[in-house]
Amino acid sequence: MKPARSLVLSLVAALAATLGAAWMALPAYAAGATASFVKTADWGSGWEGKYTITNGGSSTINGWSLAFDLPSGTTLGSYWDALLSSSGQRHTFTNRSWNGTIAPGASVSFGFLGSGSGSPGGCQLNGASCGGGTPPTTPPPTTPPPTTPPPTTPPPTTPPPTDPPTGGLPKHLLTGYWHNFDNPAVELRLRDVPAEYDLVAVAFAEATATPGALTFGVDPGLAAALGGYTDADFTADVRTLHSRGKRVILSVGGETGRVTVNNAASATAFADTAAALIARYGFDGIDIDLENGLNPTYMAQALRALRAKVGSGLIIAMAPQTIDMQNPAGGYFKLALDIKDILTVVNTQYYNSGAMLGCDQNAAYGQGTVNFIVALACIQLEAGLRPDQVGLGLPAGAGAAGGGIVAPSVVNAALDCLARGTNCGSFRPPRTYPGIRGAMTWSVNWDVSNGNGFANTVGPHLDTLP
Repeated sequence: MKPARSLVLSLVAALAATLGAAWMALPAYAAGATASFVKTADWGSGWEGKYTITNGGSSTINGWSLAFDLPSGTTLGSYWDALLSSSGQRHTFTNRSWNGTIAPGASVSFGFLGSGSGSPGGCQLNGASCGGGTPPTTPPPTTPPPTTPPPTTPPPTTPPPTDPPTGGLPKHLLTGYWHNFDNPAVELRLRDVPAEYDLVAVAFAEATATPGALTFGVDPGLAAALGGYTDADFTADVRTLHSRGKRVILSVGGETGRVTVNNAASATAFADTAAALIARYGFDGIDIDLENGLNPTYMAQALRALRAKVGSGLIIAMAPQTIDMQNPAGGYFKLALDIKDILTVVNTQYYNSGAMLGCDQNAAYGQGTVNFIVALACIQLEAGLRPDQVGLGLPAGAGAAGGGIVAPSVVNAALDCLARGTNCGSFRPPRTYPGIRGAMTWSVNWDVSNGNGFANTVGPHLDTLP
């Protein structure tokens, strides 16, 4: 067998020498790799699309490039989880630093918004057909010539859902914090939260003597102010909100919160105790509102462990301060990007901030303005979070914050600017984000104290967004 093997090696070497650079110029592709497209939302004048790339081969894919054509009259808007280059109606998406490697049997996805009624066509993945097969030996034309006349009406397919799957939450949602304590704001039983709120964050779970561990119960001061309110009453109220189609999550932290997750043991304690509280009271998820330090590595570990215990329907929200979302390498921002695949929404607190730089890095914008809200939200939208993971957190009027209080109409203008490109101030984002998730307020109690102006103004407006 040795002589035959030597002969084969000699032939391979001769062929390589003959082809030279041409050998290297052949398009690179991964056998068994396929890509599928679906419209995850469609509102008539536009849509949200997603490509899923699956490695059906036996070798790891290291880097991918997916190209497709859009028909005339259909354009691309914002996009996420990929980099984009375009030439006319031909658009090429390539992997980001964190999703270029696809193990055998694994998948990655990226998404984008389209304007118009058309759909992608002529899809190629790493130079080969997105449906699998061998790559072409010559560069494909910009628009592949049809072999048969295209049908006037595309063949029927399963209609895409109006909204993407959201774990029971609307596409655009209003979040409000409910006080589990007694303060100058109006005290409320959970069941008395106004109907405009889609997601209620119960403030707060507290730390125990065990690092990372959580505890929760109805605050005695609140119970007294309400003339009696027990854990059983609270649990029944969670069920009542569920019957109304609302979701309730447990918030961890707050201004004085001292929950620490900074090693593997405390991450395990966090996941175990959070899962137990979710099971006991019927919470739908967890909200991370730690204002006194956060370790992104171990908090990510804790949240993934919690999701493994509770299931894929777990809602994971965050409410970082504005300064925490200035730099993608910072703790909160890094955590959000590290768990992007399981993260529901980040409701950054656009108040108590002073003046800060926006995504243009050219000027400091003063809090309490449309410019401030839009320019700072733009940082997250352009640095890796999907639009449906970005919410705008603002105070609900007098008493709710020390600075950055705005009229609810200003919140609506910021949402319009981000979603539609209308009602902007002097700052305009580089693109629009129709999938922007919504708004959050601190708090339901302060909103009720101030006449429900936030919920009654912002809530209905969210329903008008694309």
